[in-house]
Amino acid sequence: MATRWGICTVGKISNDFTVALKTLPPEEHQVVAVAARDLQRAQNFAKKHGIPRAYGSYEELANDPDIDVVYVGTIHPRHLPVSVMFMNAKKNVLCEKPFAMNSREVQKLIASARENSVFLMEAVWSRFFPASREISRLLAQKEVGEAKLVRVEFGIPLLDVTRAVEKELGGGALLDIGVYCLQFALMVFDGEKPQSIQASGFCLHTGVDEAMVITLTFSRGRMAVCICSISVQLPNEAVIVCTKGSIKIPSPMWCPTHLVVNGKETEYPVPEPSLPLNFTNSTGMRYEAEEVRQCLLKGLKESSRMSLADSLLLTEVMDEARRQVGVVYSQDCQ
Repeated sequence: MATRWGICTVGKISNDFTVALKTLPPEEHQVVAVAARDLQRAQNFAKKHGIPRAYGSYEELANDPDIDVVYVGTIHPRHLPVSVMFMNAKKNVLCEKPFAMNSREVQKLIASARENSVFLMEAVWSRFFPASREISRLLAQKEVGEAKLVRVEFGIPLLDVTRAVEKELGGGALLDIGVYCLQFALMVFDGEKPQSIQASGFCLHTGVDEAMVITLTFSRGRMAVCICSISVQLPNEAVIVCTKGSIKIPSPMWCPTHLVVNGKETEYPVPEPSLPLNFTNSTGMRYEAEEVRQCLLKGLKESSRMSLADSLLLTEVMDEARRQVGVVYSQDCQ
């Protein structure tokens, strides 16, 4: 039986997620409804993607009995209230990254999921790419020895994107793209809590971070250096230096299609889209969607690959980095 998806919001990321679902077998994944705060926009989205039902409110989507899981693609500050509303309606939820604005909000998300006995996952799509799974396999089996140093950067010019620079919209380099660097480092070190977090950076006049450098240290002399920026284009690569070699992830490291292991390159192509995409390699969102399906089929309430504890740790690291750089959102003051 197909996993029946509801799509919450009709922005760029929701478009790409819906296109990604179309690359999976229709007998396994179906989009049955879409909701926006503007009915006309929802109807236009539904027509474009061949979705049977369109709603002019999120509440109507929450009350639709024919939905197994909702994809939440709202702006960052709306992740908590919208996801909680769906979970209170007993809907499973895949919520875009960053999971919420801070760790206190993430704890509320987790509490709601447990209270309502529903599945919840942060849509850290990078973790589910075949290349990312291969990285974890290589490290677990010590094929390149033990990981000692991670260096990862993500920088793209986004200063003209309102959502990326305005504080009330949850803007800033860290929450928007730096989260990819941190999740990568935490994935490499298997969800271990860093022993220390050192962050430095610059803020825009809006009060959000333009760029950050975050150094994490871990037990046994291991460390990660993460660089993010919304003002300049960086190489957007990652490297894991191990005791018996290295793993290089060429650009785009956040949606990887190549790995270079001790000089040997392997390609992991993503499927071609049936409609135009807004972002790089977006059909790769199919992998997180399939993870959700497999978890639901097994009756799981979270994914072991991106667990709720993983999301909480990721957010706690971001909270501390923001504290050191001086980025404060209204949600931090409540």
